[in-house]
Amino acid sequence: MELGVNVPNFGPETNPARLRDWARVIEGLGYDLLMVSDHVVITPDVAEQYPAPFYEPFTTLSWLAGITERVRLGTTVLIAPYRHPLLVARMAANLDQFSGGRLVLGIGVGWARQEFEALGAEHGRRGHDTDELLAELRRAWADTADYGVGNIPIWVGGASPAALRRTIRFGTAWHPLRQRIVQMRSGLDQLRTMAASLDQPVPGFAPRILLRLTDKPLPEGDRVAGQGSVEQVVEDLDVLRELGAQSVVLDPFEGDPAETAWQALATIREAWRRRDT
Repeated sequence: MELGVNVPNFGPETNPARLRDWARVIEGLGYDLLMVSDHVVITPDVAEQYPAPFYEPFTTLSWLAGITERVRLGTTVLIAPYRHPLLVARMAANLDQFSGGRLVLGIGVGWARQEFEALGAEHGRRGHDTDELLAELRRAWADTADYGVGNIPIWVGGASPAALRRTIRFGTAWHPLRQRIVQMRSGLDQLRTMAASLDQPVPGFAPRILLRLTDKPLPEGDRVAGQGSVEQVVEDLDVLRELGAQSVVLDPFEGDPAETAWQALATIREAWRRRDT
C-alpha cells in the first residue's frame, strides 16, 4: 500500500519556497504521492477553511513535477464544474506527459456555493456537470494522437450514493475524505453491492485521512481515522490495507506550521516502515 501526503497549497504561510520544501521533504521521506487541493475564487465560504493565497493545482503540480523525480502528483480533489471538460482533459494530459506519467487526477463535485456563483457555475447541477466532465475526459483521451494519454488514474471523491455510482462508472478508485473507519467500511460495502447490481467491476480504494498525532490514545468513539497516538494511526493504516486500500493520503494540515506537520509525517513514515519489516 502506498502512502501519500495532501500538501497545503494555500494559506498565509504558503509560498513557492514552502511548496518546494514540502516536495523535497515528502520525496525525501519516501512517500509515494504528493497531492494538492483546488479552489479558484477565495469567497468568504472558502476562506473559512482555505485562506488566501491559493495556488492553482495544475500550475503548482506542473512546477513541482520539474523539481521532483519519483513521487506521484495529484489533486485531492479537482472541482469538476469549475473548468470546461476539454480544458481539464488537455491540462491533465499535458501534466501527465511532463511528469513522466506520474499524475493522479482526483475529482469532486465541490461544495462552496459562493464560489460557484462567482464562477458562473450552477451549484445545483454540480453532480451532472461532474459526470459530464468525467465522460468527456474518457472521450478526449481516446484520441491518443492528440492527447497522448496512457492511463491517468481517476479517483472520485464523495460518499453519497451518487458519488459511489460515479466512481463505478468512471473511476479507478473511490477517494473518501477524512472519514471514520466505520464509515469507510460501510461505504465499501455499498460500493461492492452497487457494482454488482450494475454488473461492473469494483473500483479500487484510496482514502484521504486526517493526520493529527496526540501524546495519548484518543477514545475510539471520538476520533476519525488518522487521529490519535502513533499506534492508533498505524493501526488505522493496517485496517485500511486490510479493507483493500491501494493508496492512503495523509492530510496533516490543521493550521500548524509546516515543521510540525513534517515531524508527524516523519514519525508515521518510520513507524509504518517498521511495521512492514
